[in-house]
Amino acid sequence: MNTVRVNLGSRSYDIVITPGDPAGIGPFVRSALRKASTALVVCDANTQAHGRAVEATLTAAGLRTGFATVPAGEPSKCMEQLAKLYDALYDLAADRSTAVVAVGGGVIGDLAGFAAASYNRGLPLVMVPTTSLSMVDSSVGGKTGINHPKGKNLIGAFHQPAGVWIDLSYLDTLPEREFLSGLAEVVKYGVILDAEFFAYLEANAAAVRARTPQALAHIVSRSCRLKADVVEKDEHETTGLRAILNYGHTFAHAFETCGGYGSLLHGEAVSIGMECAARLAQKMELIGADFVGRQTKLLQALALPIVPPAQWPTDEFIAVMRRDKKAVGGQMRFILPTQLGAVKLFDNVPEPLVRDVLESR
Repeated sequence: MNTVRVNLGSRSYDIVITPGDPAGIGPFVRSALRKASTALVVCDANTQAHGRAVEATLTAAGLRTGFATVPAGEPSKCMEQLAKLYDALYDLAADRSTAVVAVGGGVIGDLAGFAAASYNRGLPLVMVPTTSLSMVDSSVGGKTGINHPKGKNLIGAFHQPAGVWIDLSYLDTLPEREFLSGLAEVVKYGVILDAEFFAYLEANAAAVRARTPQALAHIVSRSCRLKADVVEKDEHETTGLRAILNYGHTFAHAFETCGGYGSLLHGEAVSIGMECAARLAQKMELIGADFVGRQTKLLQALALPIVPPAQWPTDEFIAVMRRDKKAVGGQMRFILPTQLGAVKLFDNVPEPLVRDVLESR
């Protein structure tokens, strides 16, 4: 068992990483939330069995529980499913001693997290991520929200969890496509913050793809530590530092939005987005071909896609990117690499270069 501490003063919390301890979540919630008396377990159709097991450990720990299931997939990050969680909390007679326990991937974490952030003006939240992507990225840092037809994650709030429980044994049964998708965020951390970690991934790509316990423990704990370091310095994205976590995401969110939230998994869109961002940086002479080649080779070694979808017009991508959360006054801004392990936010990126990247697919 390994613990990563996120130091945020009164909102500090632990990320516990265990190779397999299904009974541990109950005592963990009890320790993190000593005043909690009730918990709503939220899962999707794919994580219902995990959710029931979590519910049993919470009951054994003395908590009164409720249970809510939403359909699996990105389309569930919507107002309709959010309203159903509000109904479940109301039926449970939830008050501010009621915890929301999110058992699932990034969709469940974002959706249940936003329900916790907004019901009764804030309920305690515990994250139990079950996918590689949610373990290394979305369960940490307090970003919650839902999608809007006009853009991904346009509605949301910062709401830090009281704790994150990562049981690596959940990855044993995760479908291959879902597992590989999460690795895009792992590569991202190497590019933006840690060249040594990037080199580790290059040397151990086969072990990572094979889900060897040692490799999984390392990539999850290192990714969580790197993200925690950024969140501690810029919790609410006020200094600009946290924006570096969006490397590749300006392109990725456009791909997801134009595709209708379902044609690409989030990590797949991020992988393509990082490839686009690297080629854009090369066109702007921020980096050389060697950097682009190393990133491309690693993404391919992890069986991740690198080519933008061809079925949507470039104009649609550009229109969505102009409304990205980093955009100002309709002007696109991008997180771009300046060397391996370092990125910066760039304003007023020439649109013709962006179009050139999108159209060279």
